[in-house]
Amino acid sequence: MKILLVYPECPNTFWNLRHAMKFISKKATLPPLGLLTVASMLPKEWEKKLVDMAVAKLSDKDIKWADYVFISAMYIQKESVKDVITRCKRLGVKIVAGGPLFTAAPEYFGAVDHLVLNEAEITLPPFLKDLSEGCPKHVYTSDTRADMKKSPTPLWGLTGYKKYASMCIQYSRGCPFSCDFCDITMLFGNKMRLKTKDQILTELDGLYSQGWKGPVFVVDDNFIGNKRELKKEVLPAIIRWMEEKEYPFTFNTQASINLSDDEELMGLMVKAGFDAVFVGIETTEEEGLSECDKVQNKNRDLIACVKKIQEFGLQVQGGFILGFDSDHALTFGKLIEFIQKSGIVTAMVGLLNAPRGTKLYNRLSQAGRLLNDSTGNNTDLSMNFVPKMNYEQLIDGYKKVISTIYSPKNYYERVLTLFKTYRPLQGGKIHFHFYNIKALFKSMWSLGLVGKERLYYWKLILWTLFRRPELLQQAITFAIYGYHFRKTFSNYCQI
Repeated sequence: MKILLVYPECPNTFWNLRHAMKFISKKATLPPLGLLTVASMLPKEWEKKLVDMAVAKLSDKDIKWADYVFISAMYIQKESVKDVITRCKRLGVKIVAGGPLFTAAPEYFGAVDHLVLNEAEITLPPFLKDLSEGCPKHVYTSDTRADMKKSPTPLWGLTGYKKYASMCIQYSRGCPFSCDFCDITMLFGNKMRLKTKDQILTELDGLYSQGWKGPVFVVDDNFIGNKRELKKEVLPAIIRWMEEKEYPFTFNTQASINLSDDEELMGLMVKAGFDAVFVGIETTEEEGLSECDKVQNKNRDLIACVKKIQEFGLQVQGGFILGFDSDHALTFGKLIEFIQKSGIVTAMVGLLNAPRGTKLYNRLSQAGRLLNDSTGNNTDLSMNFVPKMNYEQLIDGYKKVISTIYSPKNYYERVLTLFKTYRPLQGGKIHFHFYNIKALFKSMWSLGLVGKERLYYWKLILWTLFRRPELLQQAITFAIYGYHFRKTFSNYCQI
C-alpha cells in the first residue's frame, strides 16, 4: 500500500501565527500530531508520505501516487477538506477520514469512502483488518476510550521539522471539568487518561534524535488534570532527561487556573523546562462563569492567580470569550482593564460559539437560538446562535476590545508589565538559532524603522537590554507576535 496523509489548509487565525512565521523563515507553527500518530499505527511495510498543506502544496501527482489518502482535520479546515475530497474523487483515489471534524459531523462527508471516527487507537485497527480481508466498511465508530498507555510514538520521520516553529507531543487526554461551550469532554471524556513517563521520554528521545532543539508544545487540553502523577512520576523524569541532555527543549502547554494553587507543581514544571501555559480565563464576570459552568475560575482573584503563575516563571497566555447571555455594556471595559493589569501579552479574545455536541449547543438548540454550525474560528466575527445582547452592540464592543488591547501602546505596555514580574528558570540553556538573528534584523526593519509601532518597539528593546537582558529574545518574539495579531484583526479593526 501507498498511503498519502494529508493535513488540510487552515485559514489565517490568531493561533497559526502566519504573519509571524515569515520573520523566522518557518512555514507553520506545529506539525499534524494526529496524522503522525496514525501513520505509526499503519503496517510498517506500507509506503507513507505526509503533505501538510500549511507547509507544502498538495499536487495531483501526490494524490495519484497513493492507493489511499488519509485526511484528518478540525472544523476550521472544513473548506480545504471539501477541496481535497473533490480532487481525490476526480482522480479516483479512495479516502479515509477521521479526526474532530469528521467525528462531529460525519453526515456532511458521504463522499468519503471510509470514516474512521473517534479515537484512532480504537477504530483504526478494525478498519485495517477489514481492509486486509477485502471488506472495509463505510463507518467505524466506538464509544470506548483509548488506553493512552498503548498509544504509539508518532512517526516523526515523516516531517520536515525545519519547516516548523515548534514540535509537539501528547501526554494525556480528557479534562476533569465540564465547561458548557467546550467539546473536549465530548471527544475525550472527563476521566484523565495518561501516558507513562517512559512513553514520554521515548517521544522526547525521538524528537532529539531527529536533531530538534527548541520549543515543544504539550498539546493536552488540561495538562494538570492529574496532578499526582505529574508530580510523582512524569515531571521528575523529564527534569532528569532535560538535565542529561543539557536542556534541548522548552515546553508550553494548556492548563486550568487552579495551577496557581499548587506551588510544588509550578516549580516542577519550570524546572522541567516549561516557560508558558495557556489558561482559559473566559470572563471577569462571576455570573458569566456560572453560566458556562467554569467552576474552577469562580470565587477567585484571577489577576492574583495569573501574577502568581508568572512569578513562578510561566508566561500566561489567556483565552477570553465575549457573547455570554450575562454580558452587558460594561463587560468590554472590564475585560480590557483585566487584560492590561494582568500582563497577559497573548490574549486571545473570541466570540462565543457552540460546537456540536456541547452542553451549550444542546441548550441553545432547545431554546431555538441556534443558527448553523460553528466555523471553528472564534475571531472572525461569526456566531452560530442568536446572542442575548444586540448583535451590533456585541460586535462593536468586541472590536473595541481587540483594537484597544492590540494597539501598539497597550500591547507593548503589557509586555513590560509581564517582564516586571516574570521570573523564568535560571540556568536553563538558551538555544540561539540562525533564524533568531534573522528575526532580530527583520523586526528591526519592519517594526523598528517602518512600522507605526517603532517608538514602542525601541522602548521595549532598550528597556529589556538595560533591565532584563536575559529576556531580549522573548522581547523580540513578543514584538513579532504583536505584528501578527494586528494583521490578523486588521480586516475589521482599526489598530
